[in-house]
Parts: sequence; structure tokens; C-alpha cells
Amino acid sequence: MAAPHQKNTLYVGGLEENVNEAILHAAFIPFGDIKDVTTPLDQATQKHRSFGFVTFLDKDDAAAAMDNMNNAELYGRVLTVNYAQPIRIKGGEQGWASQPIWADADTWFERQQQEEEMQRLQVEQQAIARKAGEEERKKLTEEREGEVEEPEENNDPMAKAESEALANPDASR
Repeated sequence: MAAPHQKNTLYVGGLEENVNEAILHAAFIPFGDIKDVTTPLDQATQKHRSFGFVTFLDKDDAAAAMDNMNNAELYGRVLTVNYAQPIRIKGGEQGWASQPIWADADTWFERQQQEEEMQRLQVEQQAIARKAGEEERKKLTEEREGEVEEPEENNDPMAKAESEALANPDASR
């Protein structure tokens, strides 16, 4: 559903190059209190694009200005004055422009949260892997230490007899 155009904003077309917002304001002030005057600039030349918008506080003042200023002459040029139409954005309702301004910010924020979650999970996985590695090394170290302690002479009768014989060479004769 298209928004109805504002009845207190006027489109003023056919402006001469030297007309600025102050001159446009002065030309329309006799019809009532003005809320805003804008002349959109051409990005390349930084000059207005030969049209502007005048917004009145009261829609009756806007109607009077339109009736009196349409086809009037200003700085040698004939003006076209109509009610301003709402801005139409290319892409329609399905296009990117129909998305709220914060949609990109929300998407960015969600991506940031997902990246933070992925980093947290990676750190968690690395900690688990490190702990598992440390436990494996500890287990291997304990097994190696156990191998060194196994050959005790007390458990092996041959080793015990041999060590006694070496300790007491006179006893065996």
C-alpha cells in the first residue's frame, strides 16, 4: 500500500542555477510559515538539480502557494509547482531497499555473535584436546616408570640367589 503524499510539501521544478534555498524560501514565505526548504544537490557538480522542495507548516498555506506559484516566473524561469510525491525506491517491496535500515546491522550483529560462538567452541575444543594430550603423556610416563620398577630382585628367585652369592662369596664354598 503506497503512503499518501504529504499535502504540505511542494515540489518546485524549473529552478534557475543561481536560485538557492534562501531565495526559494523568500519566494514562498508570503504564503505562510515554512517548515523546511531543500534543493537536492547533484553529486558531480555540487549544484542543485533545478528543483527543490518547500514544506509548509499548514497544508492550506501549501495549497495557496501552489495555486499562486505554479507557472510563475522566478529569475527568468517558469516554475512548476505541485504536491511532492513520496520517494520511490528502486527494487520495490521485494528489493533490498525495502528492508529496514537496521536489517544490515542485525545481520552483521548475528554474524558477529556466530563468529564469537565459533571462536568459543574452538577454544573449548583446543582445551579438551590439550587435556587429553596431557593425560595421554601422563599415562605413558607412568607406564615407563612402571617398567623401570618391575625388575625387582625380591620377586625373581634366580636374581635373589645371584645377588646373595655375589654379596657373600665365602658362603658358597
